[in-house]
Amino acid sequence: MTFDQIIGDITNRNFKPIYFLQGDEPYFIDLITEKIMSGVLDEMQKAFNLNVLYGKDSDVATIDNMARRFPMGAEYTVVIVKEAQSLNKIEDLIYYANSPSDSSILVLAYKYKTLDKRKKLHKAINKNGVLFTSQKIYDNKVPRWIQNYLVSKDIGIEPSAGVILTEYLGNDLAKITNELDKLILTLPEGQNKIQAEHIEQNIGISKDFNHFELMKALAKKNILKANRIIQYFGENQKLNNINQTISSLFYFFSKVLALHFMQSSSSREIATTLQINPYFIGDYQSAARNYSRIKTVEIISILREFDLKSKGYGNPSVPADQLLKEMIFKIMH
Repeated sequence: MTFDQIIGDITNRNFKPIYFLQGDEPYFIDLITEKIMSGVLDEMQKAFNLNVLYGKDSDVATIDNMARRFPMGAEYTVVIVKEAQSLNKIEDLIYYANSPSDSSILVLAYKYKTLDKRKKLHKAINKNGVLFTSQKIYDNKVPRWIQNYLVSKDIGIEPSAGVILTEYLGNDLAKITNELDKLILTLPEGQNKIQAEHIEQNIGISKDFNHFELMKALAKKNILKANRIIQYFGENQKLNNINQTISSLFYFFSKVLALHFMQSSSSREIATTLQINPYFIGDYQSAARNYSRIKTVEIISILREFDLKSKGYGNPSVPADQLLKEMIFKIMH
């Protein structure tokens, strides 16, 4: 089942006896867990029927016993096991999973790991409950995810602002939502759209000196602007780590190289094939005009070279700010 299907079923009170929530992205696991904790029992019923355990402090026998208890003054007993990945001998839950109680809802938050599909427990949960794998979102999908999250709150965001947030927050959805919620609270009265200026004022990410602006400068071969940005990066390495810069440029020029081999010039096909927001197509097209196929391949090679140097290979002493300047010079000349 998908995340939306699970949330929809819980909202409609169509519960399963077991929810095994696993995977590398804790954000969705936490949302489902909280939805069950708040949506099954009312406040009075929780006192007798809601049990919250932690894997490192519990055991399978205790969980089994709690899940088999009859509810008191409620339709369900709810047992939540947080940090279930720390539970010893989790395979012993097979006995409960084979015959779960119809009047209990057992939730296991098994973060950063997954059950072995070959094990009997995996098959039993799949048959009698819900086994949900929460996967990390790829970086290139995060701006769209941010946009959809804000739409659900009737808030818009500039495409460039979404990219800037992604660059600096990565794909940690809990961290992203925390920052977005802060931004929403600080929006001026009557304004319902997050802009780059708003991010700069409230998060401290410069709207003029960031990876998005650097890629635009390189695409247009604006040497002066690119050097100003690199100078800023060199002076603010904590916020603009060289490895993050190289990663962003590698992603950009890899797409530019793919564009060189595309037959179609349709904006829609370019956006679909390259998996980019149509808003940014012009930047990729500018880069393709300014850097030939051969030069783009050379740039990718340069980025790999400086990635190694930034990690100390073949570079015992050159500081990050000097490496950045040398790298940008080689890219643009």
